[in-house]
Amino acid sequence: MTSKQRAYLKGLAMTIDPIFQIGKASLTPELIEGVREAIEKRELIKISVLKNCFDDPKELAQILAERTRSEVVQVIGKKIVLFKQAKEKSKITLP
Repeated sequence: MTSKQRAYLKGLAMTIDPIFQIGKASLTPELIEGVREAIEKRELIKISVLKNCFDDPKELAQILAERTRSEVVQVIGKKIVLFKQAKEKSKITLP
């Protein structure tokens, strides 16, 4: 992903709300499966890491990206933004 594409996705991510929250249980198989399904449908998702989760958000983002075969767009504070291009009928066209 180029820096121009990443900047474009960051701009899109500013307007969306987090659809998942990672709490004290951290990354569970159910959460990972939910993220995988959501990212297949939406392409761009935001995840919030709660205060009671003591894991590093950057590490969580990398693990999630690997397990869902997506890319980390950004990690700011306790917010993670992931992107995965849809195989067919992509909603987001990258510059």
